[in-house]
Amino acid sequence: MTSVPFAARLAALCAVACATAALPAAAQTVYRIVGPDGKVTFSDRAPDAQTAPDIANGRRSAGAGGSGLPYELQQIATRFPVVLYTGSDCAPCASARNLLINRGVPFTERTVSTNEDIDALQRLSGSTSLPFGTIGSQQLSGYSDTEWAQYLDAAGYPRQSQLPPTYRRPPAAPLVAAKPAAAPAAAPTRATTAPPAPASAPGPAPGARTPANPAGIQF
Repeated sequence: MTSVPFAARLAALCAVACATAALPAAAQTVYRIVGPDGKVTFSDRAPDAQTAPDIANGRRSAGAGGSGLPYELQQIATRFPVVLYTGSDCAPCASARNLLINRGVPFTERTVSTNEDIDALQRLSGSTSLPFGTIGSQQLSGYSDTEWAQYLDAAGYPRQSQLPPTYRRPPAAPLVAAKPAAAPAAAPTRATTAPPAPASAPGPAPGARTPANPAGIQF
């Protein structure tokens, strides 16, 4: 049996190791992660499923406890929430509502229909005209599609809807919550009294003669 010299075996092992190192490395996925502060980081580890970013466009969806909005849109809606105040049979109110819906702006709608609603609107806007809207702290009285679009642009709302198909707009609610109806006062209970006891017959006067005391003896 022919033995292989140690030096030759060592050289063969080195050749195998060098050939392995020369092979191209397997492609590795790099994840682009956008943090809550907008900072972009890159990692070879996949992010958590609840905050997984959209690798194609670098956007991150809201977590399970969020509103279901795309991450950037949720940030804008948090900083500059939109509230629309409307009334019934109000054509400009419908136009403002349609603008927000078609543009994909998440908003809250408050209806003004009672005297309490009107008083609250007066305190809020200094007027009772509708529609009335707020974008963050900015107030918009009346409706002009150009003016409303300019303020939405300034707030950062996208011009094309980015709402997911599963998004559901919250229903409109009164500006002033209806107070629960007061319970009717209970009728006073009539106190029941026992009938008066019959008067007892008066006893015989002292010294009077009775069948039991024919002599009228008095002690």
